[in-house]
Amino acid sequence: MTFVAGLTLGRRFHDEVLAPILRRRLPGLSYAAGLLDGGSELLGLDTTRSTDHDWGPRGQLFVAASDAARIPHLRAALDVDLPAEFLGWPTRFSGQGRLGAADPAGSRHGVTIDELGGWWRDRLGFDPAAGVSTADWLATPTQRLAEVTGGGVFHDGLDGALTGARAALAWYPDDVWRHVLAAAWTRVAQAEHLPGRCAETGDDLGSRVVTAGLARDLMRLGLLLHRRWPPYDKWLGTLFARLPDAAPLVAALADALGPGDWRRREDGLVRALEALAARTDDTGLAAPVRARPRPFHGRPFLVLDAGRVAAALRAAITDPALRARAPLGAVDQYVDSVDVLTHAHRARRLAAALPVAAHGAG
Repeated sequence: MTFVAGLTLGRRFHDEVLAPILRRRLPGLSYAAGLLDGGSELLGLDTTRSTDHDWGPRGQLFVAASDAARIPHLRAALDVDLPAEFLGWPTRFSGQGRLGAADPAGSRHGVTIDELGGWWRDRLGFDPAAGVSTADWLATPTQRLAEVTGGGVFHDGLDGALTGARAALAWYPDDVWRHVLAAAWTRVAQAEHLPGRCAETGDDLGSRVVTAGLARDLMRLGLLLHRRWPPYDKWLGTLFARLPDAAPLVAALADALGPGDWRRREDGLVRALEALAARTDDTGLAAPVRARPRPFHGRPFLVLDAGRVAAALRAAITDPALRARAPLGAVDQYVDSVDVLTHAHRARRLAAALPVAAHGAG
């Protein structure tokens, strides 16, 4: 079978298979269709390797609440009318997981049908058609936002409801963006001196571990500064390296993570920190800091003193309630459990349980 990018396959599957079935079986049905539910193809990063699971001719169909009662009939129509294969790929799936593997003998097809508002509430914990609150933004992992604003819409016959919801999620409002960036710089400030201190005590492994954590934070920060939703770790480096000014940053972080001694590691970190601080100034979101590396107190290693970048961003937040929040940022800036971040209601409960005020109890 010839590899076809998943979004291309999904669009053709809708146009050439699903749409004709719907016109024939449920004439006049208003619906939307697309792929927004996860998978490497939503980021345009699928390859032949991706085809071994959760990949194949598939799609999502959405109907309005007024047509929700027709979903069982629609599912039955697809069960009967879907062809055995499309462009050489089986349309059925077997095995474990969301879909398993494409399999001509499989018992499941790859088309889901949902009421649109209910799907949003299940996927994100809220329906963006009703507006996106600060709490909604901060409780939603950026991987989820990357998926639902990436992917593809193949048809929107619900008066633009699917397209409009995606547009509402395109990017943070400026004050939320400032808060998330300030949280990212706060994380850096809390750890940027530790690689040098570890190395000074002879703990080279510990120094490298801390440096790796900083590199991950800086890569996420770089994407946020370019208004790109950071994906989960598998694709973080790929998308970071595609940023328009990424080459010197990639080189700096490669030096920081490479086989050299502590001084080479420090040099790479400092170069990356300085470049991202300058990029933060360039956004115009806060008064420019023009941060330059400096010694950490009187100790013989350099840091950016990143807390001053965070402070400038926090000072520029215009919403008093958001400015008073603890500098935690979005949920995936302080949680990295897959079993939390892939379940919207778990993430929202956790985010809601944390103290809001910067100096609150807890």
